[in-house]
Amino acid sequence: MILALILGKLIYIFLKDKEVEKANNKKVYIETYGCQMNLADSEIISGLMSTRGYNITSEIEDADIILLNTCSVREHAEERVIQRIKTLSKLKSKKPFILGVIGCMAERLKEELFEIDYEIDLVLGPDNYRKLPEYINNIEEQKKICDTQLSEVETYSDIIPSRDSTVTAWLPIMRGCDNYCSYCIVPFTRGKERSRSFSSIIDEAKYLIDKNYKEIYLLGQNVNSYFDSDKDFSDLLSSVANLNENIRIRFMTSHPKDLSDKLIFTIKEHPNICKYIHLPFQSGSDRILKLMNRNYTKKDYLNLIDRIKNNIPGVSLSTDIIVGFPTETEQDFLDTLDIVNKVKFDSAFTFKYSPREGTIAYNFDDDISDEIKGDRLKRLIDIQQQISFESNNKLIGTIQTALIESYSKKSEKEFQGRLDNNKVTVFPGNGNFIGDLVNVKITKATSATLIGELL
Repeated sequence: MILALILGKLIYIFLKDKEVEKANNKKVYIETYGCQMNLADSEIISGLMSTRGYNITSEIEDADIILLNTCSVREHAEERVIQRIKTLSKLKSKKPFILGVIGCMAERLKEELFEIDYEIDLVLGPDNYRKLPEYINNIEEQKKICDTQLSEVETYSDIIPSRDSTVTAWLPIMRGCDNYCSYCIVPFTRGKERSRSFSSIIDEAKYLIDKNYKEIYLLGQNVNSYFDSDKDFSDLLSSVANLNENIRIRFMTSHPKDLSDKLIFTIKEHPNICKYIHLPFQSGSDRILKLMNRNYTKKDYLNLIDRIKNNIPGVSLSTDIIVGFPTETEQDFLDTLDIVNKVKFDSAFTFKYSPREGTIAYNFDDDISDEIKGDRLKRLIDIQQQISFESNNKLIGTIQTALIESYSKKSEKEFQGRLDNNKVTVFPGNGNFIGDLVNVKITKATSATLIGELL
């Protein structure tokens, strides 16, 4: 028995060494579409591939393997990926490389992607990234590989991600979703909800603190559903915050039906938990909310907002809103605008409804014309931009503490920082302040950005 175990171990080591040898000097380029969870997944993939002997490159021209980590939330997201696949397929005749489509779009379309006339070698769902090195090694023999089997246990908790930022770290605490909102493809592309172990999250948070990260962002499709043994999300959030009072803690995303008073008080009690909550409401119409399977009413949502504002002074709120959901009337839309005007969100992510095959709402008659959807979206954006502009203008003349994340997008003579309330500020400066907490005097504002000067 012992001899068999030793022999098995030696075979494993031999195969692993061969795998690393085969990967030697091969370069992997990862292109990410979609949400923060996809960004976090790309970092997990980078970490996994690096430990198997692959080199991660930021230059697509140098790549031997190109992986498109995809999003299926909206039709437009998939259209962008299809256009990218077309472009890359043409390039393969000039310089051979392995092209993989991974993530949510791979899960949704599966082998259909091979049926289109593209040069795709690998289709891999979001629960199968561990097999990437093995599959890449076998592509020459198998030609086309597809694995989209969803898991009820995979959380990748034992893989150390290779992170792009040295300031803010995404830390996934759970995967999947059990809410089945009628318009949403996520439960079908990411599978059932499962939480990482409490201890593995705490250990990774400690690792990030030791690596001198300044901000930790806890991620999940619905963080409020986190549960491990007797620990809920409030317990986890409090424990991470207690590790180091100088580390900023953020989280995303919350579902209104699950955000508890316990969580509100946890945010209130810890100075280093950022006073910012992203709380999608999607529609202000009770009838539409029911069709969406959101499991709360307009009154429920507004009562929750009141409890948040009453207990967390100065809290910043953002949201997601869909317009043009099937059967949405003008009055339904006005109910949505009513919430926007009452809550006065600091920012909002706004979308026209996009039918997703496989969802419950896909069977509804998409009876709102694109013209009406566009008109409602414009009216909504105009109102929200004015609210955001007024909110930002209130900070002119104040001194704010910002965590400097990077140079600004326009110039390396300017820095971009983020306030506790998630507002972004840009200011000129000489030197390298990335990763520092600095005081900035706000001098101007737009609806999206605060302009300031370093003190």
